[in-house]
Amino acid sequence: MLSRNIKFKNFQKKKTNLVVNKSFKILKNDYVNKKLKILQSLSHDYKKSYNEKIVYKYKNFQNYKVIGIGGSILGSKAIYQFLKHKIKKNFFFVDNLQTNLDLHKKKNTVNLIISKSGNTLETISNSNILIKNKKNIFITENKNNYLNILANRLKADIVEHKNYIGGRYSVLSEVGMLPAELMGLNEKKFKRLNYLINNKVFIKNLVNNVGSILSLVNRKKYISVILNYDHKSENLFSWYQQLIAESLGKKSKGIIPLISTMPKDNHSLMQLYLDGPKNSFYTFFSVLEKNSVKINNKYLLKSHYYLKNKKLNKIINSQMIASQNVFNKKKIPFRSFEVLERNEESLGEIFCFFILETILLGKALNVNPFDQPSVELIKKETKKILLSN
Repeated sequence: MLSRNIKFKNFQKKKTNLVVNKSFKILKNDYVNKKLKILQSLSHDYKKSYNEKIVYKYKNFQNYKVIGIGGSILGSKAIYQFLKHKIKKNFFFVDNLQTNLDLHKKKNTVNLIISKSGNTLETISNSNILIKNKKNIFITENKNNYLNILANRLKADIVEHKNYIGGRYSVLSEVGMLPAELMGLNEKKFKRLNYLINNKVFIKNLVNNVGSILSLVNRKKYISVILNYDHKSENLFSWYQQLIAESLGKKSKGIIPLISTMPKDNHSLMQLYLDGPKNSFYTFFSVLEKNSVKINNKYLLKSHYYLKNKKLNKIINSQMIASQNVFNKKKIPFRSFEVLERNEESLGEIFCFFILETILLGKALNVNPFDQPSVELIKKETKKILLSN
């Protein structure tokens, strides 16, 4: 077990690593002494930069449009999909530039425009096209940037994006939690680091997990394939993909995160995973579903009697266990997560696990997990081209 909410099985060949152990102790000390402020947003101690007045002002609307890109929007998008069964509102996410933009022309829509720098080209472009009313909330740094100037001109509500929290680490800060509260979710239940940081089982699994990944990377296994058996976690792993790629892809180092939709990919990619290049490690991810559609026995042929009375969640779980058995026989490295209940606490713990894992991997690989220097090159080059046209 990782916690009471999540079953976790580490890689079979568990690797303890003195560097990782030392890095975690430093990380915990920095958290306790509030030296690494970025971790405060994962805990109850974090002082958010908005109050309940803004939630009360907008909570009774039915339609919301979230405009952002990358870390500014992936977290709230993951929350909405993972916990959709608890949400009775409509959220539309605009997170890319498209020549034929879906305008989502819903009446009484609240716009949430999110960008840490306030100068993100894609967010500015989409905002310019999509903002048509007076119900706007801007989440951006407290400085003289484009979105702050625009928000003041529109007399919109402005929520400060703390300058020490990078976009991909911001899911449990204002960036993810204000949308979550507007969804009707309990913001406090996501904040699990206070509990997890002192949970010996969680910490042991986290540290050994990082040690195992480092051992695999040192053996030239640098592709992390997520075998996702939960269709409501697709956006969660888009969030993970950015987190791991942008944090660790530096100095010719890094881990390539690939997301595989299961069991569909049994019929497209699994052959490659089983018999292709041995440069990957795998993560099985599933959520325990209590309600599921059942096979219709009336139309079931005798040749497939073993499907009689079976629910689809049972069939999916059987496919996952079968895959794990084959992986074991072929000595393919994998770990597994099974979420036991779909709620704020379990999702908050998943966010915490992957964020801590990423920071520890960055320290062990001797890369800065908090910057993205080469991405800035693309931004500068794009501006240069636009100015010349």
